[in-house]
Amino acid sequence: MSDSTFESMSSNKPYLVRAYYEWLSDNDLTPYIAVDVNVEGVSVPMNYVVDGQIVLNIAMSAVGSITLGTDSVDLSARFAGKVEHITVPYGAISAIYAKENGVGTSLPIEHPSEPAISNETSVSTNKKPKLSSVKSGSAISTTTETTAGKEDTDKVKQIKKKNKPSLKVIK
Repeated sequence: MSDSTFESMSSNKPYLVRAYYEWLSDNDLTPYIAVDVNVEGVSVPMNYVVDGQIVLNIAMSAVGSITLGTDSVDLSARFAGKVEHITVPYGAISAIYAKENGVGTSLPIEHPSEPAISNETSVSTNKKPKLSSVKSGSAISTTTETTAGKEDTDKVKQIKKKNKPSLKVIK
């Protein structure tokens, strides 16, 4: 086969993820996926992202609904009691494995390729903004307080109070 034949082939990643998902589920194991949130099209609750990644339990018992489509995994799941709709393009999945014993596979991250701009293509393109995670801590509050108004500073303090774990003694 020529190189151009391989270049025109679609990714095998959706097939591998679906096969592993089915295999793990058939063996009564809990399938987890590791997701790189820096890939375009990923829609996950950013509060749970650590170092640009999130691990999701995609077992039927853990999600409200799941669709392993041709381009992405779409599911709804609860995070802190709130239902979230999650979209994960297959290119963003770096691993699928069983929670119980780690059996599974790692996969390469695939960023969507940018279409070549031709003379017929209009100059304006509809690019979606890229999501990125931000670590919580003093760097955020310092930056925010110096660049944002008082109203924004108050919002940051409220968010910090909400996200900060605490214990309450009840007698």
